[in-house]
Amino acid sequence: MDRGRKRPEVADQLPADKRACSSSEFRPTTADAVAAVSSSSTSSVPPPSSSEHHDCDMESSSSGRGGGDSAYGSCESDDDLHHHQPRAGCGASRGKFQRIISVLDSEDAGPSAQLASLTELCEALSFCMEDSLGYFPMDNALPLLVKLAGSEGNPDVMLLAIRAITYLCDVMPRAADAIVRHGALSVLCGRLLSIEYLDVAEQSLQALEKISRKQPVPCLQAGTIMAVLGFIDFFSTSVQLVETAVTCLMRITSCFSSSTEILDVLCKHGVISKSLHLIAVDGRTTLSQSAFVGLIGLLANLANTSLVAVRTLFELCVSSSLKRILIASGISHGTTYSYPDGVYSNQVHEVLKLLNHMMPSAARDDENIQLVMAKEMILEEKPMFLHQFSADILPVLIEVVKSGANLCVCYGCLSVMINIIYFSTVDMLQDLVKNSNISSFLAGLMARKDRHVLVSALKIVELLMQKFSCVCSSSFIKEGVVYAIEVLLEHENRLESVGLRLDQQDNQIALRDVPRCLCYVFDPPNTSTSERKACRLGKDAVFSLAKHIKDTYFTGESVNCEIGVSEVLKKLKIMCATLNETVDQSSSNDGCAKTEELSQLLGQVMAEINLGEAISSFEFVESGIVRSLVHYLSNGRYLNKSYSDCMSTSHWLAILKRLQIFTGISLSKACQNWEDMLLTLLVRKLLDALTSFDNFPVIVSQFFKSRSSYSDIPSRHSTLHPCLRVRFVREDGELNLSDYSDVVSIEVSSSFVAIEGFLWPKVGASMSGQLQEQKGKDATTTSTAVSSVRCPEVNVPQEPCPNTQHIPSTNFAQVLINQEQQASLEDTSMKLREMMTESSSDPLSSSEGHAKGSESSFPSNKDATPKLIFSMEGREVDRSLTLYQAILQFQINAEPDLVVGPKFWNEVYKVSYRKASQNTTHWQEACCDSPSLIFQEKAGYPWHKLSFISSIFLAELPCKLDKSNPSYELLFMIKILEGLNRFSSYLLSYERCTSLAEGRIENLDDLKVVVPSIPQAEFISCKLTDKLEQQLQDPLTLATGCMPAWCGQLMMACPFLFSFEARWKYFRFTTFGCKGQLNQIQPANISGSSSVIDRRSASVWSYRKKFKVTRSDILGSAAKMMASHAQSRAVIEVEYEEEVGTGLGPTMEFFTLVSHEFQKAGMGMWRGDKCSFNVSQTSQCSDESAFVVAPFGLFPCPWAAASCASDGRQFSDVIKKFSLLGQLVAKAIRDGRILDIPFCSAFYKVILDQELGIYDIQSFDPELGRTLLEFQALSYRKRFLESASSENFEYSSDLCFRSTAIEDLCLDFTLPGYSDYVLSSATNSEMLNIHNLEEYVSLVVDATIKDGISRQVQAFRLGFNEVFPLKSLQIFTEDELERVLCGEQETWTFSELLDHVKFDHGYTASSPPVINLLETIQEFECNERRAFLQFVTGAPRLPPGGLAALNPKLTIVRKLCSYEVDMDLPSVMTCANYLKLPPYSSKEITRERLLYAITEGQGSFHLS
Repeated sequence: MDRGRKRPEVADQLPADKRACSSSEFRPTTADAVAAVSSSSTSSVPPPSSSEHHDCDMESSSSGRGGGDSAYGSCESDDDLHHHQPRAGCGASRGKFQRIISVLDSEDAGPSAQLASLTELCEALSFCMEDSLGYFPMDNALPLLVKLAGSEGNPDVMLLAIRAITYLCDVMPRAADAIVRHGALSVLCGRLLSIEYLDVAEQSLQALEKISRKQPVPCLQAGTIMAVLGFIDFFSTSVQLVETAVTCLMRITSCFSSSTEILDVLCKHGVISKSLHLIAVDGRTTLSQSAFVGLIGLLANLANTSLVAVRTLFELCVSSSLKRILIASGISHGTTYSYPDGVYSNQVHEVLKLLNHMMPSAARDDENIQLVMAKEMILEEKPMFLHQFSADILPVLIEVVKSGANLCVCYGCLSVMINIIYFSTVDMLQDLVKNSNISSFLAGLMARKDRHVLVSALKIVELLMQKFSCVCSSSFIKEGVVYAIEVLLEHENRLESVGLRLDQQDNQIALRDVPRCLCYVFDPPNTSTSERKACRLGKDAVFSLAKHIKDTYFTGESVNCEIGVSEVLKKLKIMCATLNETVDQSSSNDGCAKTEELSQLLGQVMAEINLGEAISSFEFVESGIVRSLVHYLSNGRYLNKSYSDCMSTSHWLAILKRLQIFTGISLSKACQNWEDMLLTLLVRKLLDALTSFDNFPVIVSQFFKSRSSYSDIPSRHSTLHPCLRVRFVREDGELNLSDYSDVVSIEVSSSFVAIEGFLWPKVGASMSGQLQEQKGKDATTTSTAVSSVRCPEVNVPQEPCPNTQHIPSTNFAQVLINQEQQASLEDTSMKLREMMTESSSDPLSSSEGHAKGSESSFPSNKDATPKLIFSMEGREVDRSLTLYQAILQFQINAEPDLVVGPKFWNEVYKVSYRKASQNTTHWQEACCDSPSLIFQEKAGYPWHKLSFISSIFLAELPCKLDKSNPSYELLFMIKILEGLNRFSSYLLSYERCTSLAEGRIENLDDLKVVVPSIPQAEFISCKLTDKLEQQLQDPLTLATGCMPAWCGQLMMACPFLFSFEARWKYFRFTTFGCKGQLNQIQPANISGSSSVIDRRSASVWSYRKKFKVTRSDILGSAAKMMASHAQSRAVIEVEYEEEVGTGLGPTMEFFTLVSHEFQKAGMGMWRGDKCSFNVSQTSQCSDESAFVVAPFGLFPCPWAAASCASDGRQFSDVIKKFSLLGQLVAKAIRDGRILDIPFCSAFYKVILDQELGIYDIQSFDPELGRTLLEFQALSYRKRFLESASSENFEYSSDLCFRSTAIEDLCLDFTLPGYSDYVLSSATNSEMLNIHNLEEYVSLVVDATIKDGISRQVQAFRLGFNEVFPLKSLQIFTEDELERVLCGEQETWTFSELLDHVKFDHGYTASSPPVINLLETIQEFECNERRAFLQFVTGAPRLPPGGLAALNPKLTIVRKLCSYEVDMDLPSVMTCANYLKLPPYSSKEITRERLLYAITEGQGSFHLS
């Protein structure tokens, strides 16, 4: 078969200017039309060779059209026509058209004359509108065009004739009737069915799509459906062509949605089978999201009306495809459902609509009862239909709801579940629910406040009790279903108030700006509008149904329990009460009393938990176990809230002791797998319990559009975002302030600091005296400054809570960066000079300077004293929130499923104010700024600096989450467990040291601790992760950065609850800005990879700047780059001097080369670099290829104060290099580049601003760390013996170091490994002995991880903060930060390579050269694999997520060789990850030539 041109296989991945465009996007110009004629060809065009590719563009050959035409987009839509100015051709006279028609009608006209006339006609029509078309001879022109379209001969004439028909439909839609009358449909369908020429078939499809809009019935009668289906079947890999065919099919079907006969005919013609093929196989890769969702909607419309469709869907097992769609789509991420008619629905909603329409309704009040009965008959005839359908769908629906789906999706899932349960038999139901804890699921639904959800949940309870009450009754009691029903029914005298509440819910339509009730959301689109206003549920539906279930199934005689409380729950409550009482008695004494009794009680409670599945989530929460555990660990402070003695030594020691005991019990099975540990079980119980609560709602914005509005706060300016309307009211009794009654427009992201700055000068004017006037002027000045430094992010408190880490907002950080740009370099240089010259004699001076330096670039206003206190509805507002967040918090309490719509913006909110008190001292500052002496030991570990331990000390989370939130104590306990999981080895090491000191163990080898840790993935809450993902996709959030307060609060207190991918999105969004941040994070691919980080497109939203570098001076080029662009938002693209390559590949290689430069020996930066301190070894390091040997990762080398004086120049260079390194690391993260620099985990902790202790030394120097721990244990032993001895202490053999006296070790007071670093001993000691051992350990630890590296670390942080705030990375762990910065190194299996590598242009997955290549790559060693990645991508590591996250995908194409194939070398295009592989004859030659290329081909970029 001869085709006009070869169809591109990857049109969706081509650059925008190479892809086909839609009909609403492009219309060819005159030149395009001429080019289309001149380039037409009937011969097949072979695929382009690899040599034809240049840079990153992959063009496909085209005939029959020029580059301007598209596969189905030659014409503009009607809406776009008014954009074009009339041209001479637009007003073509009748004479001009008659002349063209006469040429076409002439028998003497040859093909060239016909082509010229058709080209002129297409040009005239392409820019015309209907009112300017003039007198077009329709009856004369159309027969000729149809004749030419159907002629056999010149394909170019056919193409242009059909194109003219298409243009005519576009310009004059009413012409469709005449086109049909003149027989064009049969010709177009024939061209589509025969597909002799690809271009002609495409144009025919486009013409049919235009005609079907006005003439759907004739199109159907002419066989358009069969033609379209045949077109889909033939072009299975065609992207935009298939989409056009699908769109045409959807429109035709939509016209007959109420005609059962016609829809049955369509189904018999294979519409469903073809559609399911697209959905099941590769719909999401072949179709756009809108077309894919529309295809599901098409099936839903068929299932709603046609019994043939329902039977066919069951026969083809559509449930398995829909199950995969729900799982692959992230289940609940489809939360952008819009209630209004005509608004595009999302994927999950369309799937639920299809499921609801396939199943007969359990409610017998359906209008079309005959159709319902007929569907039921199908299930009765074929019971396996229902069984297969239920087995596929029911478990997934439960997960959809549990994962945090929005109200609409939740209701749709429950509707399907009701129908499934209603029509299922008892045996079938028992088989379905045996692996899913449906009782716990229903108990969680009872916490929802929407009555539609409550009624649906109660219906499921009733159906299950009807089916098999004997099985469900006990489960319902244990999981809290009965308890939840009792809560709904308690206090029958409150029925009236319940009715009022339900009446208020009736008004949710107005509050949400929703035109119809949930009862009608999944109804067919032809439901009358008037019916949608009345809810089908009665006002007392919840109460009536709950009372009916209680009276029927759970009476006192049938259920032996008290208000649904099981015996296990009663037992747990008694145990927890006893534990709480004992804790209170202990804390009232000295904090350490009754230790043994408490340990026994704790063991009993933990043993009860360890029964595993015997305790349900309801019993776990309701018993108070979590509250009791937190109370125990906080030494009785959590429930009593008594902080008077939180500074006492006994309080701190009691907490540490209890942590050790709790850790020992939790890790009681540590010798086994981590899955068997009690700690793992406790984490899972807590996460299950957290899932049952729904206290963190996703706020969906309705009808949001960016539009210009005017705001009074801040700074009186125009904004594209909606504004909140607020009336400020002075509180009653406030006499020192004035009234201010005007309604003020406030920008949605404004903070209360900015509001105070606006309001204070106006309401403080009543205070008399010159001093008050002056204060008012100062306040005005302050307000201006505050207004200019706004924080639009919802998670950025203006007054940070002490001991909490706040993530700076995008705009706030950017404003501060912009303000610093003028003097940043001078300021940084001054601070670096101070670090180079400052004295380190005072042990605390460096650490103080370090703390100041880390904050200098981003000042905080936590010391600012508030002038006003704001309140809403009688409750004081948290000043750390934005006004938008504060309003949301108050409204969410009344309406959890709040939707931000027009009513939200039109409302005038009342905010009260009063004068603030000047006494703002916080007890937390006094408590935590003065730790006990045990934490001031430099040789010890800074326990109080660990976030989870400081939370226990303070008995609260490090955020301002409302403590009345039911999830608060669950979050508190999960945070403690996550901290214990990460630092359990430290706690147990400390316990071993004290045990050796007290003589419980004697061997130093027993100090070693090996504890299995739970993977961090076990702490992830899927529900909260999904909710955060949903919130980040909301239009208002994307436009303004405004999110509910819980997003920032949870990210601050418990970031581990969110997946790494979700936190990465949150980090990019809140740190670098709203616009475009989420677009750069690609969703998980279809193959199931969880990676969402697209490092290669990390900056598609930003503008780019090219920077030339010198390959011979990489480090100098890097310094120049950072000096010019460190604070720039532009993405840097590198170009090497005297090389032609530029773009992604050279840039990735540059960052790799810079990474290697920092690892070279002789720079004095890292431990293990002996060249910097030993002159005799300097010559050995002269080789530029010498690198620092750091098998455990790079860690800063300690520098003493004396080194600064004697060799100040060298140390100043070190400081500058650390500053440059900080800039480069930050820039790499910002621009999405990968570094190849192996920092150790301790240095990542330093980057994250975590305090290091003695236990961290083992991570980079295991021998030194182990020895110091043993020395410390001996010093503890000495101290213990001294305190226990009533007489003068004498030396004991117990104080020997491995049978050797300390004095015999002959150690002096210099830092091990650094003989020039003299330790400053307070006792002027020169040699080590047992008496100064403790001092020696303290000095070594201080020199190694504190004062010795403080100035280097401070320089690194100063450099980093010039790019973006370092604190924004604190939501990641050190391991995750390494993934962010350095990507991943992984081994590849053959199947993984097949899944994530693309083969094109001459190669397929089964091509022998490809198989040889993949086998060769799979067998590569680590160094060879790194070299291969460097050769292909420019970086030796893959981005986070591995091969699946590489974008563009690694593509293998055939390289055409002009000489002997086996002598040629492979070449690459690093910008596209494009490997051109010659077809080598064997695997051995493939390996040889590939290794030669990746070894010798490094170091330059040229055209390939």
